Amino acid sequence: MAKFAITIKSSTIVKPSAQTWTGRMSLSELDMTGAISHVDTLYFYAKPTVPQNDAVLVDRLRHALSQTLVPFYPLAGRLDPIGGGRLELDCNAMGVEFIVAEAETVSLEALGVGDLARSRGTKFQPLVPEVNYALPMKEWPLLLVQLTKLGCGGMCLCFNMSHIPADGLSGLHFLNEWARVARGEGIGTMPFHDRKVLRAGEPPLGRQPSFDPAEFQRPPVMLPDVGCTDDNGNGAGGPSDEITVARLKLSKTKLLLLKEMANKGNPNRPYSTYETLTAHTWRCACKARKLKPNQPTAVGVYVDVRRRLNPPLPDAYLGDAVFGVKAISLSGDLVNEPLGFAAETIREAVEKVDGEFLSSAVEYLKHQPDLTKFQDSHEVDGVRDDGEHHEEPFYGMPNLVVSSWLRLPLLGLDFGFGKEVYMDTTFDFDGDATLSHSQDGDGSVVLAICFRSDHVDEFERLFYDDIIV
Repeated sequence: MAKFAITIKSSTIVKPSAQTWTGRMSLSELDMTGAISHVDTLYFYAKPTVPQNDAVLVDRLRHALSQTLVPFYPLAGRLDPIGGGRLELDCNAMGVEFIVAEAETVSLEALGVGDLARSRGTKFQPLVPEVNYALPMKEWPLLLVQLTKLGCGGMCLCFNMSHIPADGLSGLHFLNEWARVARGEGIGTMPFHDRKVLRAGEPPLGRQPSFDPAEFQRPPVMLPDVGCTDDNGNGAGGPSDEITVARLKLSKTKLLLLKEMANKGNPNRPYSTYETLTAHTWRCACKARKLKPNQPTAVGVYVDVRRRLNPPLPDAYLGDAVFGVKAISLSGDLVNEPLGFAAETIREAVEKVDGEFLSSAVEYLKHQPDLTKFQDSHEVDGVRDDGEHHEEPFYGMPNLVVSSWLRLPLLGLDFGFGKEVYMDTTFDFDGDATLSHSQDGDGSVVLAICFRSDHVDEFERLFYDDIIV
């Protein structure tokens, strides 16, 4: 649908309801590298079956938020740059921005909520609370919430959270606890704040780590003139850069067939749903983009390291415990070899991330005079202390990023007015993808992928037609 207008009714700052610890919290190298901007998640709710007073509903959400911020106090703080791309978390209880808005001309149906129709990646953008990145970083809220009342009586709750103090699992832990408090149930699991396992704030050990810096190299770019056989010669920046989000549902039966394809000749340890589907997506993308056989290509994978550390971190750890790795191959190898080749390439990239690898990576980052070049953001201007701009990793053509939502507690977020009918996010760039369980509860999986519009038809055809056992 076309862009729609919203009306901001109020914007308030919600602070913790009781006194919390104040002071500066050291951040780990994992907090300060990788994704450093805000990440949005949108939850859509049908019109409540029992009529609710809007003012009462908003007050209940705000009150529950203020209570939940007491144990989750870092999210009410602010970031403070300390030089060299490094940051500290100022736990100062400055609070969370809570916006109430209306979109009277828009309904859940008009938004296409719940359907699998193609759309622009920014179709939900008016529902996302904006971060004013022009302000000094010390003034950015780490969490912004926007409750938008729709013309049909339904609602959208959007949470725009900084990836620095909380990764996806941490953020969802917070949201689920907030929902529990709003329902009158109280906090179920307290967050774990100790970053000592990741040596947050500690100086380097004094010895150079045995870490391969190639792990942090930028992903491949299109080879000049030879990387793509597309008739119009377009590379990553050609005239057909308009992007489309396709949501492709794969039934449980088709998923089992795809796993059978991937596991031919691999009797020992079958590939997981993520390994199989990401491998299939990678191969189909190479074909749809018409990459030449000698074109290097990467798929970015985010690895939850909580249980890979020694000692491990609990699931309730509040922080960024994700490490990004790249599986790299030649397009020709991915296309010509069996599906298991791509799956094994992905597995090898992930399995090297163990306790020793992470310890070495953290030590390597501690030795770096400036972390800016290790930071990814689509909104925040990357300027080093010396005034130079840094080039961020480019995960568009010929590359992909496939984020797994398969193990995240995404669904069933009930603040007291029922569970969501749909959840989603906005998408940023060609090749940005997520894997999640279908909200139908039928065992199917949905790939949501942002793809160049001139490639998406062929990608969708291949995604289904290439499942042949």
